[in-house]
Amino acid sequence: MGGTGVMTEADATETLGGSEALATLHRVFGYDAFRGEQAAIIEHVVAGGDAVVLMPTGGGKSLCYQIPSLVRPGTGIVVSPLIALMQDQVDALRALGVRAGFMNSTQDFDERRVVEAEFLAGELDLLYLAPERLRLDNTLNLLSRAKISVFAIDEAHCVAQWGHDFRPDYLALSLLGERWPDVPRIALTATATRATHKEITQRLGMPTARHFEASFDRPNIQYRIVPKADPKKQLLSFLREEHAGDAGIVYCLSRNSVDKTAEFLSRNGIEAVPYHAGLDSGTRAAHQSRFLREEGLVVVATIAFGMGIDKPDVRFVAHLDLPKSVEGYYQETGRAGRDGLPSTAWMAYGLQDVVQQRKMIQGSEGDEAFRRRAAAHLDSMLALCETAQCRRSQLLAYFGQDPNTPACANCDTCLTPPETWDGTVAAQKLLSTVVRLQRERGQKFGAGQIVDILLGRKTAKVIQFDHDQLSVFGIGEELAEAEWRGVVRQMLAQGLIAVEGEYGTLVLTDASGTVLRRERDVPLRKESPKPTASRSSAPKGERKAKAAAAELPAELVPAFEALRSWRGEQAREQGVPAYVIFHDATLREIVTVWPTSVKDLGGISGVGEKKLTTYGEGVIGVLASLGGATPAAPPTDNRPAAAPVPAAAVGSDPDWPELDQEPEPEDWM
Repeated sequence: MGGTGVMTEADATETLGGSEALATLHRVFGYDAFRGEQAAIIEHVVAGGDAVVLMPTGGGKSLCYQIPSLVRPGTGIVVSPLIALMQDQVDALRALGVRAGFMNSTQDFDERRVVEAEFLAGELDLLYLAPERLRLDNTLNLLSRAKISVFAIDEAHCVAQWGHDFRPDYLALSLLGERWPDVPRIALTATATRATHKEITQRLGMPTARHFEASFDRPNIQYRIVPKADPKKQLLSFLREEHAGDAGIVYCLSRNSVDKTAEFLSRNGIEAVPYHAGLDSGTRAAHQSRFLREEGLVVVATIAFGMGIDKPDVRFVAHLDLPKSVEGYYQETGRAGRDGLPSTAWMAYGLQDVVQQRKMIQGSEGDEAFRRRAAAHLDSMLALCETAQCRRSQLLAYFGQDPNTPACANCDTCLTPPETWDGTVAAQKLLSTVVRLQRERGQKFGAGQIVDILLGRKTAKVIQFDHDQLSVFGIGEELAEAEWRGVVRQMLAQGLIAVEGEYGTLVLTDASGTVLRRERDVPLRKESPKPTASRSSAPKGERKAKAAAAELPAELVPAFEALRSWRGEQAREQGVPAYVIFHDATLREIVTVWPTSVKDLGGISGVGEKKLTTYGEGVIGVLASLGGATPAAPPTDNRPAAAPVPAAAVGSDPDWPELDQEPEPEDWM
């Protein structure tokens, strides 16, 4: 397949039988075969072709440029915005025996001089650079003095000006193709809609690039969105009941929320640290380093944290505030479960989130086109939150991919399908209240005041404005406050009402009239009467065991833990994250196969030549010291199976009134 057509996984060959690329995969990385589209991508780039690669986090994007860099003559140049993580990325490659280096603003003059000398001497396989460094003439001149094998542009969505993570320096990267036309380029991202995909191609100047698009599905991640009540307490329950002792990330919208949430979790026995741009660089670096190197630490952060984090055992990503876009949400949740094991994407979401986001958009410094685009992003996010259908299917559809099945069986709406009801009458009542306030009083109010009017509450504010004299006062007593707030939230998501102004007042939209005139129905989800953190149906002890050893036979768990302890000692001695030594998946396969010699260990997935030489005797020594244990029969594919995903929460819905028997609403319309 050539040209710019999108390539599917079915078009790709699984392996590059006997090729140098396959030999490099086995020798350096310890794997016997490529996954999905890796083989076709690598083959294309090794042959000198340009490529645009859309592949989900954890799908193996890095191999798509690392192996061509090792196979082709010269040094692979990796353009990455992740300055704070370059050291860890280089350390991980060096542990594999790959000659890697980086140049960025964290280095002093002497350190940069050493890297430059290694590059010019042909002693580097890969060199990592920040995009802003490529705008400097001295960097471009340096690159011109040595052989370059490939240019890899990581996090390529940063070039999209309407994207969620735009970096202006990426706009200058089209010069790579102009200045080095014979060097293949590969642009990679885990997050791109069709529009962003097109923008990447145009702005990077890659019109003849071959496009590879893997499925965006992350089947090991369970997506759950719960109604927001007391979000910090809901989060605490979620962590205690499902992810005690697990590493994870909690996202908040503001720095103040980050600090308060981290302090709250720490006060309640969960080790947590904050991360946001308001902290000094030393504190941010220390907290990031702890997260990468320690097990079971929770980072509470703004979106400033997480891009490029290679930590494979992040078991959950939680959101206490509504993300600004589906792209941002997908990228953030994708930081969970990179090792393919069961993980959770959990969010607490409420009406105030919608109001706050609308206010931020309206008060932004961008032009009208920017505000329209931001509003469209928010609308898509609201639709995901409010859907009664499979969340995974809606996510995939947003990115232009058709799910294989209409239900995934691993999101809250599939595992516990929500009940729906005809909310047309309720919507008419709410819209009529807005109409009465505007037309009779010339007033606009937020959701809280409107709900108080509907419930017939004689609050101080209601009495102050004589709202108890309105004909709509008390007409909504059949629903509770939480249910009315759900009606408002879902009507916002459906575009039947809007939020405007500094105080988040509710106003009519063009679609409001169709409801008031009874020209359309308004289906709504039923609200849970007491929102709480969702719970897995698996017993707590069983869930904890799965997190620790991924359902290894009981007799092998001590060996697995012994290897984890040995790995931790090695990581501390070398000052690197534990996963740089071996991933948990590799340790599980080791205890499952139970090699008795260094040679046998070489057949384990993830054990390349360098690691075999460095750690082989140590691993065999640990197993030998456990003499009495016996290995279980290995799986047919020589890899341990992943633990099944726990079931979602099972909640109960209140008894609902027969809304189709409501009296005709002429008296309040």
